[in-house]
Amino acid sequence: MQRRHDREASKNRDKFTEQEKQSRINHSKRSVGKHEVRSWTTATKQSLCLMWQKVKVQLMLSMSFLVTIFWYCRRLYSFLAQLLKWWSNYLQRKLIRNLSVLTEVDLLGYSAREWKGETKQAKHMKEAYEELFWSYHTKYLRQVRRDNYCVLRAVLFQIFSQGIPFPSWMKERDILKLPEKLLYSQGCNWIQQYSFGPERYMGPNAFGKLRRCMETLKTNWTEISATKDHEERGNMCNTLFSDESKEHKLYEAIKFIMLYEVVEAYEQIKNREEPIHNLFSLLFARDSSSDPLSFMMNHLNSIGDSICLDQVELSLLGYLLEVKIRVYRLHRFNTEEFQVNYPDEYRREWNEISLLTEDDRYYHIPLFRT
Repeated sequence: MQRRHDREASKNRDKFTEQEKQSRINHSKRSVGKHEVRSWTTATKQSLCLMWQKVKVQLMLSMSFLVTIFWYCRRLYSFLAQLLKWWSNYLQRKLIRNLSVLTEVDLLGYSAREWKGETKQAKHMKEAYEELFWSYHTKYLRQVRRDNYCVLRAVLFQIFSQGIPFPSWMKERDILKLPEKLLYSQGCNWIQQYSFGPERYMGPNAFGKLRRCMETLKTNWTEISATKDHEERGNMCNTLFSDESKEHKLYEAIKFIMLYEVVEAYEQIKNREEPIHNLFSLLFARDSSSDPLSFMMNHLNSIGDSICLDQVELSLLGYLLEVKIRVYRLHRFNTEEFQVNYPDEYRREWNEISLLTEDDRYYHIPLFRT
């Protein structure tokens, strides 16, 4: 019995020992597993930390780069904006400086600036301006550049800005052929002595230059008169009358048309054809313009250079352009010659333009408001 009991006790001890060993093994395995998990987690965290540090550095570099780019873009935008503003102001100043017909100004304000003081002449002029303002509803004024093309500029600017079409006789003829007709058909070889303002005596080159002047007049007149929108037409006029080269071609073309009309009238008188306008009788009655050649040499050639149009030539200008030119002569205020029409005989269907002068030499454009 005792032996059996000992064997059983020995078996139990062996079982306990095996269970304990198994338990220790399992515990050891669990410890190893936990340690491995902990090590993997730690390694993962370290890897993530390292990765985040790298990403963080990259993000900071990228943000710094973007901030720098943004700053440079703002500086560039600011610089371009300033450059654009400067260029716009430059072009505006240049346009204003080159514009030969300035924007409208208040009539009485202009009078107060131009005629300061209490002299007899200043008082007379201010009274004349006030008369225009209150009795003729002239509220504004457009100043015209004071040179020897002044009256031609003031007349043509109004014709173009109002969209007045070609006169009827120009619609029936090709004005580009007028130089050729005058030179070859009517034998006026002396037009080689024609002067283009300050450019005197072009010789054989005069014919080609006259044709270019006629082309400039026809092209611009056709284009502007075909423009129905008033604002767009005004912009076209401002552009044209800020280009000195084109301007002078326009005026020389008008001068040549005046010469052509004088030659035509002279031939009619010689051939005793149909009656002519009385202004041609006045023109040929002058010793300085008794025939077309003397008219060109003594009058036309100097226009744009040393003299402006006189009253006879202003009548001729209105006649050939088929416009009634109404002139307010401020130095003739309180006389019958304060308001004068050129020519004094005109057709009812002609358009009307107005000029204002203080001395019969330089002219401005009055603007009426009711």
